[in-house]
Amino acid sequence: MAPGMTVASAKVRPFVAPVRRGGGSDSTSDGDRRERPFISSAMLAVLMVIGTEMMLFSGLIGSFLIFRLQAAFWPPPGLPRLPIALTWVNTFVLLTSAVTISMALRAVHQSRQRLLRRYLFATLALGVTFLAVQGSEWVRLVSHGLKLSSGSYGSFFYLLIGCHGAHVTAGVICLAYVVWSAMRGRYNARNSSGIELCAVYWYFVCAVWPVLFGLVYLM
Repeated sequence: MAPGMTVASAKVRPFVAPVRRGGGSDSTSDGDRRERPFISSAMLAVLMVIGTEMMLFSGLIGSFLIFRLQAAFWPPPGLPRLPIALTWVNTFVLLTSAVTISMALRAVHQSRQRLLRRYLFATLALGVTFLAVQGSEWVRLVSHGLKLSSGSYGSFFYLLIGCHGAHVTAGVICLAYVVWSAMRGRYNARNSSGIELCAVYWYFVCAVWPVLFGLVYLM
């Protein structure tokens, strides 16, 4: 204390903690990580749609099994049998598309634009091929007498396989848009949500098909 300065007149300065110059970015990044959602709203919406579609297919498959297990002959006499060999090949085509879209996801996370476009286009081509083979199969079956009005056998075949075909068509439309966007360089490691959403839906389409193939064609 300086000479002539009393205790009462002495001013006590509050202690101020030193500010860390480099610590601001760490606290900000921690806050960003806390505020970042675990799952995006778009992905949550897609998962909810997939959950709804799973209930739809479960109901259809359950109804099919009731009729199938009660039938003495399947297929009923006079109706054509389904082309199993061709459908095995078509199943391989669709499952291969699940591999190519996985490679597209890996490419976009690495920002490898050329590989991304190549694998996306391959997935789209495989999806279109699957639909084309199924369409030709339906035309042949109709010409041989298997129609929607051909009892429970024909109605369940076109209902189950047609419902899956409609979902594949929706996936192909989504893939076409993703390919169109990828050609314009829209996707990279920081902006890959569009491809991820499409891939999740496509995985669902590919996972449902082996179940339907085993029940409708092989059972």
